[in-house]
Amino acid sequence: MSYDLIIIGAGPAGITSAIYSARQKLKVLIISKSFGGQMAQKAVEIENYPGFEKVTGFDLILKMENQVKDIEILREKVVKVEKKDNFFIVSTEEGKKVEARVVIVATGAEPRRLNVSGEAGYLGKGVSYCSTCDGPLFKGKDIAVIGGGDAGFETAIFMKKYANKIYILEYGDKVKASLENQEKADGIEVITGAELKEIKGKDFVDKIIFEKDKNKNELDVQGVFIQAGYIPETSFLGDLVDLNEKKEIIVNFENYETKTSGLFAVGDVNCGKVKQIVVACGQGATAVIYGYKYI
Repeated sequence: MSYDLIIIGAGPAGITSAIYSARQKLKVLIISKSFGGQMAQKAVEIENYPGFEKVTGFDLILKMENQVKDIEILREKVVKVEKKDNFFIVSTEEGKKVEARVVIVATGAEPRRLNVSGEAGYLGKGVSYCSTCDGPLFKGKDIAVIGGGDAGFETAIFMKKYANKIYILEYGDKVKASLENQEKADGIEVITGAELKEIKGKDFVDKIIFEKDKNKNELDVQGVFIQAGYIPETSFLGDLVDLNEKKEIIVNFENYETKTSGLFAVGDVNCGKVKQIVVACGQGATAVIYGYKYI
């Protein structure tokens, strides 16, 4: 099957690309196993998206998804993209192959693993990367959030309605979260200069070991939420793109095109320094406008 444009990923950048593609009357296909991207895991209400004083990530996804209900969607995972002549061939995990003149990559990023002892073994048994998914399971329990950026603080703030005691562990000497989020974190104990070393337990998590000032410390917790950043999903692109040291796709910031003509990358998957929903949406719109010109 041949299309004008294929969008890989359906977070805010991908959905905006689809909306603008439809306005240009392009034959477009969205390929994504799920909708919403990281927005689906947003732990607190979104307060900086134009048109909404406050909106949950889930509600914003529903509104965006409704705007692309007439666009063809393939709910599969992309495993390879290659370019032959003037067309891109996109292959999925289920063995399907589709082609297009233009491809927009909007796959976002996956949670970064710390690879500490016990992390993998207790996944689903006290270790989580998504508070909105698993938060209610920790009602009345003591938990630790690993990461002192905005994602970590937002997770901790969200968990205040469930957990008994909450700790935030930050590897650096000071937290990186915004002042607004820090102010909302009253009652939460923040430990800086703390490096997680081990997650322990029997059937489920019951403590963590961390190092601070070269001394080992223990915390009795029944839950560990890891918010240590994200790794861009780019493995299926091969040598069609160049990556920076963070494995993000290097793009031209005028049009978000990669080193391969007709291949664009928008949202958290590219090397842009500002990772915000509204920024991702703007990039998605820009890429389609330039993609249309390319076609």
